[in-house]
Amino acid sequence: MSVHCKGMWDHLNCWPPAFLGETVSQPCPDFFDSEGKVQRNCTIDGWTGLLVPHADACGYTFNETLQFLGETMYTAGYTLSLISLTIAIAIFCLFRKLHCTRNYIHIQLFISFILRAIFIFVRDAQLFNNEELYHCDSYPVACKVVLMFSNYSILANYSWLLAEGHFLFTLVSRSFFSLKKHLAWYIVLSWGLPLIVIVSWGCAKYFYEDEGCWETRRHEWIWWILRVPVLLTILMNLIFFLGILRILVSKLRMPDAQRNEFSQFKRLIKSTFFLVALFGLHYILFVFLPVEVSSSVFKIWNVAELALSSTQGFVVAVLYCFMNGEVQHEIQRRWKRWRLTRPLPSRRRQHHGSISHSGSPHTQVSLLPCSPGSPTTGGPPVDTVEM
Repeated sequence: MSVHCKGMWDHLNCWPPAFLGETVSQPCPDFFDSEGKVQRNCTIDGWTGLLVPHADACGYTFNETLQFLGETMYTAGYTLSLISLTIAIAIFCLFRKLHCTRNYIHIQLFISFILRAIFIFVRDAQLFNNEELYHCDSYPVACKVVLMFSNYSILANYSWLLAEGHFLFTLVSRSFFSLKKHLAWYIVLSWGLPLIVIVSWGCAKYFYEDEGCWETRRHEWIWWILRVPVLLTILMNLIFFLGILRILVSKLRMPDAQRNEFSQFKRLIKSTFFLVALFGLHYILFVFLPVEVSSSVFKIWNVAELALSSTQGFVVAVLYCFMNGEVQHEIQRRWKRWRLTRPLPSRRRQHHGSISHSGSPHTQVSLLPCSPGSPTTGGPPVDTVEM
């Protein structure tokens, strides 16, 4: 008797080849958290539908609305982050007065967010657009390589968040340090250490858990190779965050701060929100969620985490670039210059002096503005601390 029904993936179960008239049973998918089984018949017309629907066979009502909401927020969030981060990088690169070490670090952070979003989209395309290929019998090397790059971009993103936290803490706690030396070390460590971690994880998966597209977690210790660096990054950034807040509070208690206590207090609140969004401390809400939870709790947790993680790049771009007083001042200055140099058909164009105002622009959100620099030196401006 020859095989009549070919192997098939139905988005939830992989059905092996079957003979005509054969009834095949498959266990409920893991996320249903059920020991039930689903069945199909192999007929002369091919596979039948499920003899008993998942909702009945697995004792679970699938929430289509919640799934659609999560997928929509996920796609829209990463798309919005990609667009906003690309614009932010272009602004920092095009305007020479914004060239300084702090913004160079911002650009690296933006690139890590962009790589994270791109590889997540590529990973999803590999895993879900070729489901018959990847979920049944064959798992090409490309699928595993894409997953490695996706995990590497996530680790690099956390590393650059840590670099931002350390840089900010160092600037507000020290009076002098080498900016170029710090930038070089940040680049080496923030891109290099995640590479070592991901290679170690890839070797462990290859030798001890070479299953599927490496998305399984049968051996918990292999998963902890990725999780431990993330937890350490969050912990260290939390330490930097508390240290910066301690310094800000101590400055509020200085005698010369009493006159502007109210305005500085508002700035402290704004800076607190800025640092929380920057350091990604919202992940603490999800990192310690127990592994064994009910399906409804897991889905709610998953939607919330997708919403926060996918839009974090957009939030960082807004706080670092679009709400930055220096950026706003430079864009306004360029806009005024363009309007003044534009030919006027109705009257002669008047000649104006320098349109830049004296004094450095006020930075609304960023604690660390780039100084305007000396017009005679021609070099990039130096990072300063405005407290």
